[in-house]
Amino acid sequence: MQSKKIVTLKNNSKHFDFIEELHNFEFNGNKPTIFESDIIPYYIGEFWTSKQRQGNPLHEISYRACFKPQLPEFFISRLTSVGDVVYDPFMGRGTTPLQAALMGRNAIGNDVNPLSAMLVQPRLNPPMIDEISDRLKAIDWDKPKTLNEELLAFYHRETLREIEALRLHFLGRELDNVDDWIRMVAINRLTGHSPGFFSVYSMPPNQAVSLKAQIKINEKRNQVPPRRNVSEIILKKSRSLLKGSEAHFGQGEQGEFHISSASNTPNIKTSSIDLVVTSPPFLDIVQYANDNWLRCWFARIEVKDVEITMHKKVESWSEFVRSTFKELARVVKSGGHVAFEVGEVRGGKVELDKLVLEAVKGLPFEALGVVVNTQNFTKTANCWGVANNSKGTNSNRIVVFRRG
Repeated sequence: MQSKKIVTLKNNSKHFDFIEELHNFEFNGNKPTIFESDIIPYYIGEFWTSKQRQGNPLHEISYRACFKPQLPEFFISRLTSVGDVVYDPFMGRGTTPLQAALMGRNAIGNDVNPLSAMLVQPRLNPPMIDEISDRLKAIDWDKPKTLNEELLAFYHRETLREIEALRLHFLGRELDNVDDWIRMVAINRLTGHSPGFFSVYSMPPNQAVSLKAQIKINEKRNQVPPRRNVSEIILKKSRSLLKGSEAHFGQGEQGEFHISSASNTPNIKTSSIDLVVTSPPFLDIVQYANDNWLRCWFARIEVKDVEITMHKKVESWSEFVRSTFKELARVVKSGGHVAFEVGEVRGGKVELDKLVLEAVKGLPFEALGVVVNTQNFTKTANCWGVANNSKGTNSNRIVVFRRG
């Protein structure tokens, strides 16, 4: 049943009334269902496309549990203006800061995993394809004398030699934007299930299986790692990412990235952020360290030194959320907004949106509503044998706050 109640934003002359627009919103001819809970209104429906690859090609970098660029675009377009500052304290592959930069906003990102900055920074300052080609030709592909033999479960020996050559190329040198780009693309092409990746058939590129699991996959499929040309794959992926001249930002001044806990970001200025669009780790759903072990090996990151948050109990997760919002209360401007995406976990039995609302009580944030974007699963989810409306995350649940 549609509610007639309108929540009006206070002291907000810069932006139009976001909540009023939600009441009048229409997508593909359908308006959202509006449910007034005892605590906060819920806006349930389809707010952006469920189709694959509808964003800028630069977004096509795989990372586990990442949201579509249409999610941050929805909030950035409505709650900020060109030149405003958009921030993501859990940036992952960098969807929010990249989308913010593409829309003419100043982007700030943060993540406890240094891998995140390696994945997003190069895409805000991309080189030309000729520069990438020339740099790849300059690499000594025959340099490695020893190989990590265990990784032959994933790679042909000569392919692994080329991967090792790339690692040696980056070692001990100050990387320019061309090297940054090549490293980023290589990280993204390490494993996958098509000839567009360096490896034999493996799991989707957002999750590297263990060596033991890959050996079992090889045995089950009766496969051996084929020879792949690392340079050719990097060039092909680069051309795909750089489609269209609009992909080039120029001087690469649109991004600022930090490696720290979301609850302690001293390098971000007080009252400097206009909008936060983010998604924190969901309890114990995603094993980020296990998923990224091979990427961390390539990038020379010690996985054990990356303190990625994992919570099995809702109480500790709630404490983690509250500590994050205490820091957001410092960095977000008065009148700024936070869009905090929490999805669905444990078959919907744990309502993370309600936990967030409880965790933020007493902090200088006004809860405006929960936007629930309901869609069918994508092909990535289906390839794991997960059907829509059964298991896993099948909707985005975004709790929207305004900083007082």
